[in-house]
Amino acid sequence: MSTTDPATVRELHRLRTELSQARAELDTRERRRETLGAVRRWAGAVLAALAAFALVASVVGVWAARTVLDTERWTATVAPLPGDPAVAAAVAEYTTTQVFAVLDVEERVRAALPEAAGFVVGPVVGQVRDGVRRTVENVVGSDRFRALWTEVNRRTHQRALAVLRGTSAVVRTDGDRVTVDLLPVVNQVIHELGARLPTVFGRQITLPDLGSGAIPPNLRTTVEEALGVSLPADFARFTVDDGGRLRAAQRALDTARRALVATVSGTLLLLVLAFVVAPGRRRVTVHFGLWLCVAAVAVTAVLRAWRADLEARVPEGVYRDGVSATISLVTQGLRERGEILLRAGALLALGAYLIGPGRLPVRLRAAIAAGGRRAAKAGTQAVHKAPQWTVEHLDAIRVGGVVVAVVAALLLASWTALLVLAVALAAFELGVTALARRTGSPRAGEATPAHVR
Repeated sequence: MSTTDPATVRELHRLRTELSQARAELDTRERRRETLGAVRRWAGAVLAALAAFALVASVVGVWAARTVLDTERWTATVAPLPGDPAVAAAVAEYTTTQVFAVLDVEERVRAALPEAAGFVVGPVVGQVRDGVRRTVENVVGSDRFRALWTEVNRRTHQRALAVLRGTSAVVRTDGDRVTVDLLPVVNQVIHELGARLPTVFGRQITLPDLGSGAIPPNLRTTVEEALGVSLPADFARFTVDDGGRLRAAQRALDTARRALVATVSGTLLLLVLAFVVAPGRRRVTVHFGLWLCVAAVAVTAVLRAWRADLEARVPEGVYRDGVSATISLVTQGLRERGEILLRAGALLALGAYLIGPGRLPVRLRAAIAAGGRRAAKAGTQAVHKAPQWTVEHLDAIRVGGVVVAVVAALLLASWTALLVLAVALAAFELGVTALARRTGSPRAGEATPAHVR
């Protein structure tokens, strides 16, 4: 059949057309596969990032639910605050100022001195203030004050959580203002002052002892009647928030608590979807670890900004130091969890990257393997040479063991530890001596080394 036969030409044309169509279809499938792979990779990366942020949000939510939104845990968290020097100094300074305000010490001193002695009013008032401050510091550092502090914080927290629906003897709301009443603390200080410095009031003062933590109702009226004065409306009260920030924070925390289960479940679901959707699980692990670090750092930055904003609203000096110490103590658990997440994310990303096929991981694994083989070889040689080396340096080894034992004995305080140390030293000396004798035992026709005779 001639190659120019019309039938042959048509057949060749048909075959070429089919081949072109097959190639085009193959190219289309390849492009679709590449596009789908790219979409899956991007989707996996996005899901991994969302899972990382959801995990950090879950950790914050769990911490908030277990600490900030739980009165008993909150009380246990802030109970040690009076033991912090900065907090104790802030409480003492505030209480001293309030006590001086209610006692009107300067006017009393001025009235007690003749007019010609007015120049000593300032020094006398300063001495009285120092005495009151020392008494306040002793009260703040006592165990009886801790019980009162715990009860005040318990009541404060209970009412703070219910700030949108009620008031109490400790926390009250006025529009967008939330104030904390520290009158129980001032009452206890005045009670202790009356016992330690009875002349400071000019008469006998009878106030309830709140050392047990029980706060009676109508305490403000009781203090006014005992002191014979009318207390200002803001006496022993300070504003926690005056711009609705506390309400917004409580609403956010309450929302986080209600959505906590959904957040935790969403974290697991997002992570599973990321591994299912993405074509490479190792890459997803790397992305998840990196985004976990980013999320932890982002939350840390938000917390620092919140802390800076809160501290900026407090006057500089002892009060700001006290607030800073309080925030540090309260958020300690959250900071520790953030550090764990940061380290876990870094280790996860690094580990997943190092087991991958990249040139750097491959070279690193090869270098580690080669180093391990060299170390094993060197260790084997050292084991073989150790007995002979011990024989050659026996005296130095013995003296070194004694020196180490003496230094350790100076650091130990219990007789049991010293006894264990003595037994260990004896075992060490006997062991190296036995090893040296066994290794250095003379062969036929050889003399025994002088240092092992």
